[in-house]
Amino acid sequence: MTAAKLETTAAPKPSSGLIHALRGEGVAIVILLVFILFPFLFAWFTGTSVIEGPSKFWQGQLIVFFIMAVYALSYDLLIGYTGILSFGHAAFFGGGAYAISLFLKYVGAKISASYIVTIGSVNITEVLVLLAGILLVILTGILLGLLFSLVSARVKGIYFAMISLAMADALFILSKSTDLSKWTGADEGLHGVPIPLWINPTQHRLLFYFVALAFCVLMYLVARRVVESPTGRVFVAVRENESRVRMIGFNPVTYRTMSFIVASVIAGLAGGMYALWNMGATPSMVGVGTTINALIMTILGGVGTLIGPILGAGIMQIVGQFFYQWFGARWPLVFGIIFIALVLFLPNGVIGTYRLKRMEWQQGWKRLWGLVSEKKR
Repeated sequence: MTAAKLETTAAPKPSSGLIHALRGEGVAIVILLVFILFPFLFAWFTGTSVIEGPSKFWQGQLIVFFIMAVYALSYDLLIGYTGILSFGHAAFFGGGAYAISLFLKYVGAKISASYIVTIGSVNITEVLVLLAGILLVILTGILLGLLFSLVSARVKGIYFAMISLAMADALFILSKSTDLSKWTGADEGLHGVPIPLWINPTQHRLLFYFVALAFCVLMYLVARRVVESPTGRVFVAVRENESRVRMIGFNPVTYRTMSFIVASVIAGLAGGMYALWNMGATPSMVGVGTTINALIMTILGGVGTLIGPILGAGIMQIVGQFFYQWFGARWPLVFGIIFIALVLFLPNGVIGTYRLKRMEWQQGWKRLWGLVSEKKR
């Protein structure tokens, strides 16, 4: 009898997987490092303080960019991955903004004044109140997502788009209602919301900047985990062919509902962050213009790419700021012309077009490099 030989294969080193992952995300890591160091580098180059002056102003611009990037990303989950065209996405954004604003002004302030919660000598009352407000935003997002998904189970396509617009407009009218002016401020909006001092964007702009950056990164990772999961694959299948999804045993209504809830919660959290930044909420956050902004940002960057809407938010916010300085009140006209040109020549958005043409461009560079190498010989 011959002894059986046991063949063993070397297990991959744990570090090799990490190195491969870092190579794949190298650009994202570099961009993240740039955003982390930006306030300090900008202050160093301009010779100003990091907590005031131009550095503080551009921190504010980037804070809005981070928040709107999350909002656009949530819209991409619906239109890009599940194939649901909605003109009522502002209802989620504005709903989150009003939820946390109302809670902090009328409930949180009373709790902070009546109770004190400490850990050792550290007062954590304001932190707990803020966390309660965030949980309320999540609950509001879930309820609004369920409401919109119930309608989407009955109507689809352009019919749902029109109904979603009407539903968001109903919330817009409700926020402007004079009957609720005592609570919502009607046309003027809800202002003077007491933001916890430690996160107040006026007094602690740098801290709020890093909170907004962390929020953007976290929401991107959550959305990416969703779309790369088996559930996310079903989202894409629903977008491509709903009948076949039903034939293989999945209920499209269930997955549309899940998509609505995830998108609504993420958009609501973005609205909550925007309310903290503005220290209040206004009816414009629920208006159709806010939904159109999400649509523009998503189309600019690329539908169904996740990273595309983030880029689109950057183009709209940062480039829009420069256009305002150069063209004044006429900057939307100039931006609109550029947007039309981008749609005509880059119909899949910046990231979408890059992904489609990447292989062709790589082959073209290889051929060019081959021709240059032959000439050198």
